[in-house]
Amino acid sequence: MSIPSASADSLPGEYKGSTPPSTPFAADENIPANLLRATHRLQFPPSYVVVGFYRLLSDPKLRVPAWNKCKHGFMRGATVGLVWAASTYKIQKVFVEFFLVNSPRVTGLSRDAIFGFQLPFDIPTYATLFFLSSQISSIIYFFLSRNIRIARERAYEQTIQSRGKGADWWQPYVEEWDSPPPVPPKWRWSFFMAGPLGSMVARLISIPLDFLPFAGMVIAAAFRGLGTARYLHEPYYKAKGMTKDQVAVFIEERKWDYRVFGFTAALAERIPIIGLIFSVSNRIGAAMWAHDLEKRQHYVAAVKAGLSPGTPPSPKLKAE
Repeated sequence: MSIPSASADSLPGEYKGSTPPSTPFAADENIPANLLRATHRLQFPPSYVVVGFYRLLSDPKLRVPAWNKCKHGFMRGATVGLVWAASTYKIQKVFVEFFLVNSPRVTGLSRDAIFGFQLPFDIPTYATLFFLSSQISSIIYFFLSRNIRIARERAYEQTIQSRGKGADWWQPYVEEWDSPPPVPPKWRWSFFMAGPLGSMVARLISIPLDFLPFAGMVIAAAFRGLGTARYLHEPYYKAKGMTKDQVAVFIEERKWDYRVFGFTAALAERIPIIGLIFSVSNRIGAAMWAHDLEKRQHYVAAVKAGLSPGTPPSPKLKAE
């Protein structure tokens, strides 16, 4: 298979104008056959959330270690959470009925409708169960906090290892566009929000949204989308040795991919109880996305160096 020359038109989807394309993978004509499947996945980043969840449930090499690390904390947290729910259900239902349902202008809730949409069940009961399930999730997470963090890190590493890639496979960052888009000053705020302190601030700000079932989940996920995606790819940037400026440009070139992936991941993680599973599986999805992005980086490096895909870049390219 012939390799396109490193001309201005050789890289599919490269950025040239003042407005970045919606995705850097918009064209297939110059993509070799071994990259077509990865390119198609890259065109719809939310698919990695679904694939990550499926792999966690279906692959015992990922599922068993994660469960063994978390099962004791989960059982303790679930027991405490169920006791809490059983003992406070009536009190919380009274709170919902007299405060939330009687304030429809604020919450959008009434006894039989959400934001005017009629539903075939009692809204106070639903809202109470929703609040309780969120509280149970928080209680379980309290007992899991340390172990689930370890399980997440291992899930990412094990996913990369399952692809048969070692530390030497991740090559230095290669710019894929001749004229990269400018990075707006807002990235300073984005870097802050992606850190531990920023994540804590986001959680505090989003607490009132828990009083808006469904709508609150969507709003909170939209608010945290970009920061969530960037956080999930921190191991990828570290493996490539990318600087903050390179990370900022890399994300700016793919900002809508990062937004939709981060929104989907954050929304899934906000689902009561099940969201704890997604908090692990999203690491798997992020690792698979990083793997496909790196394959793309290898291809671009090979084209720019005048080499065949799969051939390591020249020392000159590495120095750049």
